[in-house]
Amino acid sequence: MTAIPLPYGDDPDTKGFWDATRDKRLVVQRCKACSHCQFPPHPFCAQCAHDETEWVEAAGRGQVWSFGIAHGPTLPGFQNLVPYPMIVVELEEHPHIRMVGSLVASPDASINSVPASAIRIGLPVDITFTAVSDDITLPRWMPRASESLKP
Repeated sequence: MTAIPLPYGDDPDTKGFWDATRDKRLVVQRCKACSHCQFPPHPFCAQCAHDETEWVEAAGRGQVWSFGIAHGPTLPGFQNLVPYPMIVVELEEHPHIRMVGSLVASPDASINSVPASAIRIGLPVDITFTAVSDDITLPRWMPRASESLKP
């Protein structure tokens, strides 16, 4: 089986994000001038164009804002996993920030562990992290413990 493609963790714009995920922390970029938070990261603030930003921790809680189901064709590393859901999460404390990710039933579950019939817009989710190499830990999302995954 072909391995899934991994992000490049040494990119100067995203290195702080990947460093934090290795420590099981979710971070977003914050402008040092206007305090605007943003994701994905940029070399400057999207609000005021200031070029000094910092990484700040986010709670890792949100809700499904949108979702889709991958059926194929996919990259070779994903061929044996279809169909699988991809979700867009609206962060609880930063509702203007939305992150794309995988929805899984448990921290070590496969990306196809949640059936499409169990996903709904507004489903509360919490972050979890899965180390996939020495350098990369992927953030993934799980339904909040209070939610059942009944189709």
